Amino acid sequence: MLSNEDCKLAALYAPRLFFDQNEPFFPVRIGVTVLREDGASPSFRRNLSVSRPETAAVIEYAMYYDYDIQHLYDLEHMWVYIGQNGEVADVEASFHGKYLKGLLPGRSNLSGMRAALYVQPGKHALSPLPEVFALLPGFASCTQEEAGADGLIYGDFFRGILAADEDTDWQVRRYLQTCRFTPSLSYSEWEYSGREELLVSWSQLLAEIPGRVRSELERL
Repeated sequence: MLSNEDCKLAALYAPRLFFDQNEPFFPVRIGVTVLREDGASPSFRRNLSVSRPETAAVIEYAMYYDYDIQHLYDLEHMWVYIGQNGEVADVEASFHGKYLKGLLPGRSNLSGMRAALYVQPGKHALSPLPEVFALLPGFASCTQEEAGADGLIYGDFFRGILAADEDTDWQVRRYLQTCRFTPSLSYSEWEYSGREELLVSWSQLLAEIPGRVRSELERL
C-alpha cells in the first residue's frame, strides 16, 4: 500500500498533464514509488540516482492507461527529483521507450512544485513541448488508419501471465478502429483533483493490471 506520507508527496509534486481536446483515453491508475536512495526503477528499465547533492528523493509515477490508440495496455512514466530544500530539482518523462527532460531551459514550464507536460494524442508520450509530437513519423496515421495496429501488448512483468493471439489482436484492432480521431492540436489540462483513487503503490498497480486487461478482453 502507498503510505499517507508518500501519497501526499506524490499529489504535491504531480506534473500538470495537458491532453489534446480530442483525446479518447486517460490514465486509469498511477503507480507511485518514492525512492530515497539510489536504485533501479521498479517499472522501467533504468537506474535512478538519489545520491546527487541536489537530490533528496525521486518520485516515480507509472501511469497506466487501458488503451493507447494502437493497443490494449499502455504504461507511461514521469520522474520528479525533489531537492534538499523541497524544490523541484529535475523532471523526466517517458517518450516511446526512452525518456526526455521534462523541464524547459529556464524552467519556464514549472509552476511551484508542478511541471507542465503535454501528452501525445493517442500515444501518450510526454514532452514539455507539444510541437515535438507532430515531428514524429506516423503522428497522424496512428490515430486514423493505424488505430489498433498492435493489438494486445504487455510488458515483461506479465510474460506467462498474459498472452495474445490473432483473435485477441483482431478484437482489440476492431474496437480501436471505432476510436479513430483527428488530433485538434489544442490542449487542455486534465485535473487530478477529485481522483484520489488514481494514486496507488506500484505493487498494487502491478497486481491490478492483468485483471484490467482480462476485463477489457471480456468486454470486447
